[in-house]
Amino acid sequence: MKSGWRSLAIILAAGVCTVMLPMLAPGSSDGETKPNGKGMGTLLNPGNGNGGEAKAAQPGSGTNNGIFYHGGPVMLGTVNVYYIWYGNWGASEAKTILADFAANFGGSPYYNINTTYYDGSSHHLNNQITLAGQTDDNYSHGKSLSDSAIQAVVLGSGLPLEASGVYIVLTSNDVTASSGFCTQYRGWHTHTTSGSIQVKYAFVGDPTRCPSACEAQTSGPNGSTGADGMANIIAHEVEEAASDPELNAWYDRRGYENADKCAWTFGTTYTTSTGAKANMKLGSRDYLIQRNWVNASGGSCALSYP
Repeated sequence: MKSGWRSLAIILAAGVCTVMLPMLAPGSSDGETKPNGKGMGTLLNPGNGNGGEAKAAQPGSGTNNGIFYHGGPVMLGTVNVYYIWYGNWGASEAKTILADFAANFGGSPYYNINTTYYDGSSHHLNNQITLAGQTDDNYSHGKSLSDSAIQAVVLGSGLPLEASGVYIVLTSNDVTASSGFCTQYRGWHTHTTSGSIQVKYAFVGDPTRCPSACEAQTSGPNGSTGADGMANIIAHEVEEAASDPELNAWYDRRGYENADKCAWTFGTTYTTSTGAKANMKLGSRDYLIQRNWVNASGGSCALSYP
């Protein structure tokens, strides 16, 4: 590791513009925090309306792997990713880079890590992701999006709403999210109900809006610092949306979901032709993507499984 990259790793380890990870609440009686999708967590306690004590881990559910199953659903089968390009994207190269990423993310040794997660009937997640649709939104809710506005963007996108989908609102660099983009998070995921469908969705902002706080490096392996940085956060949110779609399945006692546990750690890297760092090739492109938590063999952050 070169000294410049080592310095970067130290900065990232300090928590620069990642998800704000949860802290245990002082005096909590059960010592466990429940995630809220932004990594900040809410106390899981019998008296606070969050569903009571965590359910006992089922056999093989990760009791000794540093992450626990809490009884909620996971996303089985193929995960259909939908992109909502919000703001001023036009014919941006970012669209090509991130479409390629979604097309090659599933089926990779990296996403195979998510197959170590399963539901209460021991049905494991599949290593299957597809880019099922894309649409543009020309500032339908302005340039500062509240959490409720992001939900409205998803529900009003015109995309088919399905339980197997994860709808990702990708904002251009002139758009912010008022609940903490660039100061508390770069992305988050949650869910809502539309009719009888549980709709899973996420927000991912363009890191070039706040490069000193939100970019892992000053150049990208595909020549687009914004898109390359967004690929990393898309991976984080899809991993969590699949393994903890309703915020009641897989997380640890601090409320960290699987990707939270490895946030901003990249493992072994190499230098690409652009001079940027990368740690994996998906399809024909190189990417710098954070590690994910393997729910097996004691648990660990890794770039592939097995």
